Amino acid sequence: MKRKALEKLIEWKRDEDHSPLIIRGARQVGKTWLMQEFGKLYYDNTAYVNFDNNKKFSKVFEEDYDIGRIITALQIETKTKIDPKKTLIIFDEIQECPKALTSLKYFCEHDIKYDVIAAGSLLGVMSHEGTGFPVGKVDFIDLYPLSFYEFALAMGEERLIELVSNQDFEMISVFKNKFEYLLKQYCYIGGMPAVITNFLKYKDFSKVRSKQKNILATYEEDFSKHIPSGTVVKTRMLWNSIPAQLAKENKKFIYGAVKKGARAKDLESAMAWLCDCGLVYRVSRITKPDLPLIAYEDFNAFKLFVLDVGLLGALTNLKASVIIDGNIIFEEFRGAITEQYVLQQIKSMSDIPLFYWTNGSRTSEVDFVVQKDNYVIPIEVKASTNLQAKSLKVYTEKYKPNLAIRTSLSDYKKTDNLIDLPLYALESLEKLETL
Repeated sequence: MKRKALEKLIEWKRDEDHSPLIIRGARQVGKTWLMQEFGKLYYDNTAYVNFDNNKKFSKVFEEDYDIGRIITALQIETKTKIDPKKTLIIFDEIQECPKALTSLKYFCEHDIKYDVIAAGSLLGVMSHEGTGFPVGKVDFIDLYPLSFYEFALAMGEERLIELVSNQDFEMISVFKNKFEYLLKQYCYIGGMPAVITNFLKYKDFSKVRSKQKNILATYEEDFSKHIPSGTVVKTRMLWNSIPAQLAKENKKFIYGAVKKGARAKDLESAMAWLCDCGLVYRVSRITKPDLPLIAYEDFNAFKLFVLDVGLLGALTNLKASVIIDGNIIFEEFRGAITEQYVLQQIKSMSDIPLFYWTNGSRTSEVDFVVQKDNYVIPIEVKASTNLQAKSLKVYTEKYKPNLAIRTSLSDYKKTDNLIDLPLYALESLEKLETL
């Protein structure tokens, strides 16, 4: 598989002043593969330690943070000669050894610079007395499920993706049917690496669903393992409520839909856990679409999405038949699948703050508002080819944006400041200036 995050790792390596790197992301989004692939391609050797299945090595960090001693222990443990310029050190599942996490500060400050990459699935929710997070001493990248672009490459559709990269919208229109079928597959399979690998091997959608269910079961096991017992039930209820919340006409999250009479204070710890470990994305409303968007965030109104469109389908038991049954997959659950897809593609792009907008009376809603460079861009999501967008019209008449996006299954078209952008060409947003 080709991951765009690999390019970020290359940039990190080229920066002579780089600090140890932490890759953040939910379980099973491909962190381990990415680190090992990076080591294989760009270093002579790799010293790899997984703290989840190597508890004894954690004792190395109990005594002190002497980097010379730690390097000696690493060489013995991994049977690898560690050369600062030629060896990549990988600490996987580092949350299982909090003092190893603290040691990154000392790696950063050490006279000899070693290339160290760490990853952990629950870093945002782990807390340990007597240890400290290396604030200001590490670099970060966030890893998400595969985007549609990465999925298409994994499916062997490099030529189709070249059309999107080159913004050849005339040729994209010629191959519209191929793009749409690939998009339907992605909306069912999703972007979890293990699920995609399974499909590439067996070409069996029933096995896809089984794999997705296994991943969901793993997440539910994490609830019991890592959440205080008093919060487990609330977390599970909140997690399971998200598909129904997204299926509403108004997708604003309602606490009472999780449990009758529930309030924010009843669920805030459960929601924080799900967000911090990357299983849930929270998209807040803005009161005004102006720069910077975060200054106009309404903390009391938000939508919740899960991390992957395929997993959302598994949570709702979406049938595989929707892949061949017209465009119904995009219209399921009041367009929730389509909106989840768009959210996921935007999250996979670099540094794009993401919100949504409603007017004061909540009668008009623009699905997403993003900040890209010096633009504030409203994005209206349409489930098929129906391009009626009353809310977007209300927004544009009021705020006169320089650019507005309407994304659907319709072909590319630019009319004044409005761009109709096919769902399968959302990657073009990263090259906004040439749209």
